[in-house]
Parts: sequence; C-alpha cells; structure tokens
Amino acid sequence: MDQFRSIFLKLDKNEDGFITVDELRKEMTKIGISSVDEKAQAIVGKYDKNNDEHLDYEEFLSYMMDREKKWKIHFQTLDKNKCGAIDQDEIMHLFKELGLSISKQNAKRIIQMMDEDSSMTVDWGEFLQHIVLNPAEDIGELVSSWKRSLVFDVGESRAMPMDFTQEETDSGIWKKYILAGGMADAVSRTATAPIDRLKTQLQVYGSKALSRGLRELQFGGFKSMWQGNAVNVLKGTPQSTLQCLIYSQMKVHYQGPDGLSVQQRFGLGCVSGAAAHSVFYPLEVLKVRLNLMQRDAYGGVLRCAQSIYQNESVLAFYRGFKPSILCMVPYAGVECAVHQSIMYWAKTDPANSSDSRLFFFSFLAFASGQTASYPLAVIRTQQQAQAFNVNPQTANALQGLTDIYVKHGLRGFYSGMGASFVRAVPCALLNYTLTSKLEMLLSSFK
Repeated sequence: MDQFRSIFLKLDKNEDGFITVDELRKEMTKIGISSVDEKAQAIVGKYDKNNDEHLDYEEFLSYMMDREKKWKIHFQTLDKNKCGAIDQDEIMHLFKELGLSISKQNAKRIIQMMDEDSSMTVDWGEFLQHIVLNPAEDIGELVSSWKRSLVFDVGESRAMPMDFTQEETDSGIWKKYILAGGMADAVSRTATAPIDRLKTQLQVYGSKALSRGLRELQFGGFKSMWQGNAVNVLKGTPQSTLQCLIYSQMKVHYQGPDGLSVQQRFGLGCVSGAAAHSVFYPLEVLKVRLNLMQRDAYGGVLRCAQSIYQNESVLAFYRGFKPSILCMVPYAGVECAVHQSIMYWAKTDPANSSDSRLFFFSFLAFASGQTASYPLAVIRTQQQAQAFNVNPQTANALQGLTDIYVKHGLRGFYSGMGASFVRAVPCALLNYTLTSKLEMLLSSFK
C-alpha cells in the first residue's frame, strides 16, 4: 500500500487529496501518451464513484489495483532472468518476439522513460507507475505506444515508414491506423491548400506571385484558392501507404539480428520513398499545373491530364523528376540526422518530453532538411510548370540553378520557403491531433 500511496502523492501536485483530469493529463503527456485528454477523462469517468469529477485516494486505489492485477503477470513475463527488474536487453527481446527490431539506443530510451532511480533497469514499482499513466490494455498496445513516443514527426506531408507488430497485422489494427492517418492527411492538406498553392506560385513567379494571386482571387472567387487540392489529396495517402509497404518488405531482407542500422534505415527510406514518389509523380505535375492556372481553365483533373497528353507528351508527366528525386537525398539525409540527434538529446531530460517542445525540436529538423534541399524543389516545380513558365528554357537542374542565381541571387533559391514553413505548423498539428482521435473513433467500430 505504501507503493500505491507514493504514486498517488506524486500525481496529486497541489496536495489537495484528489487527482484531477488535468493532473493526469499533464503526467501522461510527459511520457508521450497520445490522446491524453480522452484517456485521462476515461480513467476518471470510470473510477469516479461519487461523480465529483476527480479521484480521491480510495477511488484511485481501485484503479491502481486493477492495473496491478492486469499487468503483474506481464511484468513477470518480461523479466526473463527473474531478477525483479527489466533491462534494455529484455526490451529488445520483447520487440523481437513481436516481429520487430529496435536499436539498443531506443531500448535504452524506453527504459529511461520508466526508470526513476537512474539504475537503467525498471523494477515492478517503476513499471506499475508507468502503466498507471499508460492505459494500454495489452503488450501489443503498450509496445505501440512506446514506438509512437520515440518519434514526433513534423513536416508538410511526409510520412515516416511505419512498423507494425504481428498482433497489429493479424487483428487489422494497421488498416485502421493507415485509414485514420489518410483521413487526417486529407483534412490537413485541404485546410492548408491556399498556403500550398501560394508556395507553388512563389516558386514559379517569384515576387509577382502575390499580385497574380490577387487577380486570380478576383476572377475565380474564394474557391480558386483550393484549385489543385483534390489531386493533392488523392496523391498523399496512397503514396505514403505504398512507401510503407515497400519499406516493410525490404526491411525483412536486410535487417540483421540487431535490427537495421541508421545507414540502412536511411538507405531503405530513400529507396522506398523514391519508388513510391515515382509511381505517383504524374499527380504531382497535375497538382502544380492546376495550382498555377486560373480556376476552371483546364475544366478539372481529367481535362488537365488530357490536355498535357494531347498538347505535349507522356514525358511531360515526368518533367522535373530528376531534381525531385535528387532533392529527396539531402532532405531525408539532413532531416534524419538532425532529427535523431535532437530527439536523442531531448529524451535524456524529462523536461523536454512535452508535446510542445518535441514539436519545436522536430520543426528544427524539418527546417534543416528543407533548407538543404529547397533549391532543387524550386527547379522541380519550375520544370513541372514548363508549359507556361516565364523561363521555359530551364532544361536541367544545373542550368536552372545557374539561371536563378544570375537573375535573383541566393534569395531566388528559396522563393516560397517561408510559405512552406508557415504551412508545416498547422499541417503537422492537424495530422498529429486528428490521427489519434480518428484512430480511437475507428477502433470503436468492430
């Protein structure tokens, strides 16, 4: 009982003898639990017997005893050497049993997430405190929560390759997660479509983009700001899903006993990203064309594709493909390196584990990748828009970079990057928030 009392006192921050939803939410946030508002409210709602909207010691004790009963046997199973504590090797063994690989570094970070006395092991008391705040129902759900707490990704629309446990695969949970992610991605793309269109116009027209945009707004009305969004939504989720599937298949063949190295993950990520990008690249060209034309100039996506095919050629659907592929390497490489370095440092200090700080750190990584690769992204967009580009002579990446420098200096390499950064913040917040909410909603349907 002393153990239960100490957990209660630790959570009772204002020492009023009660634990509120807000106190639970704050502590759950610190260890990277998703959907904290709903989960904290669910705990209080279930164990609040007198309906006073908080838990006294007796009510919280009931919750802790239920968690102890449910998880004691799981802890004993995880403790392979029966020493009364879990270490990072046992965490790695657990992931391996579930068909996943995890690096020693990430296994260490999971231990540090629960380790209160800096012993680099987790005893039953520390584990109990963790699963009191992490309302996972089984080992598979617990592992999934650990995976998602290790990476807090921010970006315009990029999706990191996902790994699923065998249990998640067999139960179909992965389908619901991908569907939830796809729905959230569609909402975030739609909400930020005007900023994305402005970025495209800045990349092609430079300083003249704003005046052109105002004229188009007068001509096409408010709806014109979303021109090209439909094809952008159609491209996003299928491309991310295909990249995930390719990555997972290659991982099976290349991972060793200790899992994938950083270099292997980077390489497989680039290959899977390039393959998926190649398949859906024509949709990217269509999006850019629709972004740049006046409303209804093409008469829709199919008419736009038909016009390009009839008036240009099939190869027109792959204009800008070379610089597009080339820009993935510095973007993925720099962002991956910066992201891993920042996140490793951030996770060593519990003060850095809040959503807001992790979001800020990930934004720094995203900004680093964007800055390194953005000039190639500008060339790609200009080649995609070649039919009505003010500089139609741009034939290759090197010539395009030279032309931009001569005419606009270094600033020309980063036209529209400010809009890209502005769009990234609401886009990532919507993706992060909606994915967890939609996943919970979909999970309620059998």
